[in-house]
Amino acid sequence: MLRRRMLIMLGMVLLVVLLLAGYKAFSIYTMVQVFAAPKPPISVAVITADERLWQSRLPSIGTLKALQGIDLSLEVAGTVKELHFESGQEVKLGQPLLALDSAVERALLQTAEADLGLAQLDFGRGRQLVGSQAISKGEYDRLSAQLQKDKATVNQLKASLAKKRINAPFSGTIGIRQVDIGDFLASGTVIATLQDLSSLYVDFYIPEQSVPQIGLGQTVHVSVDAFPGQLFPGTLSAINPKVESSTRNVLVRATLANPEGRLLPGMFADLQVLLPNPQLKVVVPESAITYTLYGNSVYVVAQKKAADGSLEKDHLGQPLLIAERRFVETGDHHDGLVLINKGLRKGEQVVSAGQIKLDNGAHISPTADKLQPAQPNSASSAD
Repeated sequence: MLRRRMLIMLGMVLLVVLLLAGYKAFSIYTMVQVFAAPKPPISVAVITADERLWQSRLPSIGTLKALQGIDLSLEVAGTVKELHFESGQEVKLGQPLLALDSAVERALLQTAEADLGLAQLDFGRGRQLVGSQAISKGEYDRLSAQLQKDKATVNQLKASLAKKRINAPFSGTIGIRQVDIGDFLASGTVIATLQDLSSLYVDFYIPEQSVPQIGLGQTVHVSVDAFPGQLFPGTLSAINPKVESSTRNVLVRATLANPEGRLLPGMFADLQVLLPNPQLKVVVPESAITYTLYGNSVYVVAQKKAADGSLEKDHLGQPLLIAERRFVETGDHHDGLVLINKGLRKGEQVVSAGQIKLDNGAHISPTADKLQPAQPNSASSAD
């Protein structure tokens, strides 16, 4: 009886083991079938590499400067008696701006002018008398010297009076006033800034090896943070005839118009010098480039080939498309486009979105990238 029970228990255990083994084998088979099944193609956006008339640009940064700009200050000390301007006012050349108290200087000038008048009369009489030898030649020379001395005194006092006033040295916009009537000002005190904003300069540096590429009159595109997306055109107006020994850079100046006065001196400027002789070059969107430390690359749409070199096809008879990773040599970039110097030909399709999901040889399902602007014909400029 006991033996029979043991046999029944062994049979039940064997049955359970067989059931578990069968379930495990079925699970393994299912997993193998899942992994053996072909993966669905990865959906990516593609764009055709286009050949455009590409005008290379030389990027740099600089600072805007006024065509004329100074801090108005006094050469002599004194008390402010008159103010003829308001903060932010447009002033004209020669317009009076400020006058210091000059009562003492005017009184001294009147005295000096009286002395000058008397010296002129004495000299006139002496000139008549020296001819008839009524006075000596030495006395005549003394009268002449006194006349010259009195003239110099008058001119000196007039110059001192002129320093008591400030007139606009050029037309422009005056800044915030720093003084008021009644203030006592020491010599050198700044009363306001005056800036001519009709045109602006932008000074920037370029590497010495780029000097042969630039010349006077070339177009420069300037952008500032205050007006994002806007370009302000200018022209190269001066090239410093000296290379900075510490940086091996050359100082360059561009001039740009500022008719609306929106640009202000001191603004940080991001600029690009348009280089001459544009050429037809292959370009792709910046989003198509994968940047890495060991090189830049793109994914090119290619047809999968079998070992014998024939094209593989899917169950519908269509060629299988794969992503082929290709390293490229890139050039300068602007307006969302990158110049390809080597590694890509005109007309090849490149992946412009979805590269993060790809590996070399991955099966893909490409669609046109609708986020990219319509491609102009190859004769148009990339500007």
